[in-house]
Amino acid sequence: MTNNLLNIKTPAQDQAHALKAEFGLLNHGLTNLRQSYWNLPSEALYEEIVFRGEARIATQGPIVVSSGKHTARAAQDKYIVREPSSEDHVWWGEYNRPLGAEKFEETFSRLQGYLQGRDVFVQDCYVGAHPDYRLPIRIITEYAWHALFARNMFILPETREEYRLHVPEFTVLAVPSFKAFEPIDGTRTSTVIAINFDQRMAIIADSAYGGEIKKSIFTVMNYLLPLEGLMTMHCSANQGNGGTDDVALFFGLSGTGKTTLSADPSRGLIGDDEHAWGDDGVFNFENGCYAKVIQLSESAEPQIYGAVHHFGAILENVVYDPVTRKIDLDDDEITENTRASYPLTYISNAVTSRRGGHPKNIIFLTCDAQGVIPPIARLTTEQALYHFISGYTSKIAGTEVGLGEEPQITFSACFGAPFMVHHPTVYADLLRRKIERYGVHCWLINTGWTGGPYGVGKRISIRHTRALLNAALSGALLDVEYYTDPIFGFEVPKTCLGVPDSVLYPAESWPSRDEYWKKYRQLAARYIDNFKKFAPDCPPEVCAAGPRLD
Repeated sequence: MTNNLLNIKTPAQDQAHALKAEFGLLNHGLTNLRQSYWNLPSEALYEEIVFRGEARIATQGPIVVSSGKHTARAAQDKYIVREPSSEDHVWWGEYNRPLGAEKFEETFSRLQGYLQGRDVFVQDCYVGAHPDYRLPIRIITEYAWHALFARNMFILPETREEYRLHVPEFTVLAVPSFKAFEPIDGTRTSTVIAINFDQRMAIIADSAYGGEIKKSIFTVMNYLLPLEGLMTMHCSANQGNGGTDDVALFFGLSGTGKTTLSADPSRGLIGDDEHAWGDDGVFNFENGCYAKVIQLSESAEPQIYGAVHHFGAILENVVYDPVTRKIDLDDDEITENTRASYPLTYISNAVTSRRGGHPKNIIFLTCDAQGVIPPIARLTTEQALYHFISGYTSKIAGTEVGLGEEPQITFSACFGAPFMVHHPTVYADLLRRKIERYGVHCWLINTGWTGGPYGVGKRISIRHTRALLNAALSGALLDVEYYTDPIFGFEVPKTCLGVPDSVLYPAESWPSRDEYWKKYRQLAARYIDNFKKFAPDCPPEVCAAGPRLD
């Protein structure tokens, strides 16, 4: 019922303009709409969602939605519009594919015509918890559940007057039923995610996956803030109960444990995915979490488990029983990449300001499906930069379109290359300055396999990972003996309270030591080969901080 052809009155139609901004949709060139629904609260959006048949309400109140054919990001269909104001700053290539400005105009012009006579939902929000750097944004969506997603994920105005005076500095137009026409629009498929920094607008077409909205805005912030000297990061962040001087950052791609490990009941959660680091500390970009929930365990992850069983949460592509309305978080029939969107306040120990001080510890998370990386290692500054630029992990099924069941070795620069607009060395240089200025301890933690590769070994125990992490964050690991890894040169602790010593020597858990070292050297060779494309732009001491095969 997304296209209300019969002009049926909807539940929230009488309140559709109660929180309308003076800066209206005409400013975006949108005319002759059937109805625009402005800044509806979650309860009203629930009514519209159910009325339009977009979702079902599950036990305890979350809504269950289907994102259709795309159950993950369409990474190969993302484009940056090539135009004079930004083109010299963009790291053009695999992740930042150029789209001509005239092609964007043609697509947008057809989209304007397509929306005539249709309903749209508008949510005026902010991205960035720091008042000096927050960006006013507008999310215009075809689906009511996408409007709820925006309310969950971004920071909301607090008064009617603030809504009335809201003027967006960037706008996302998400219309899943609109399809690009490849011969005219110059796109790879009918799906397109196009970001135009000159017009301050992004278009999302032929994909209903909620993550496209979230990551489009993240990409925008990754472009804008480094131009002001801020370090932008694909990481989660938490802080000790002692206050803002015990902040930890967790870098990692989807499936490495950013959300799980940062949602620690003994520490305050600043945010689970997107942050910036300025002269007075770190701040979250968002107001919500977008957690992967396949096989979510109530015992291992009680905070997240409670959040997804809550009114206002959006369960994306989660299987449920249409009779009992109970959800099944273990069922991957639709996708491995089942997701939950919920406000950060659903986590009981969330930091309400979404801000913290300068980090004391930085953790790089890798899910090593080869089963060879030690469970934890201490890094020098140069090693930290090498691993940051490399961004090694294994992609887990479901997180991107086209992945099979077997995990795939991947190197994603800055642990988030698809969202980084500048060259990786720009972010690495910003990170180096922060690490050196504030004396940050850097660690590499493997949340992947041990005792053999995927299919042979087993996933590292989350209990052991938490024990190692807690020892690092508390400072306990600063006072133990280390051995030097013979290939990567980083230091690995010989002991840790609560972790068997054998876990810290991964070669000992393999059936064959020879096979272990063979597999480890193969992975090191992949690191070296991947880093060749960055070496010309990196300082020699960073290049020298990688693995050695001699």
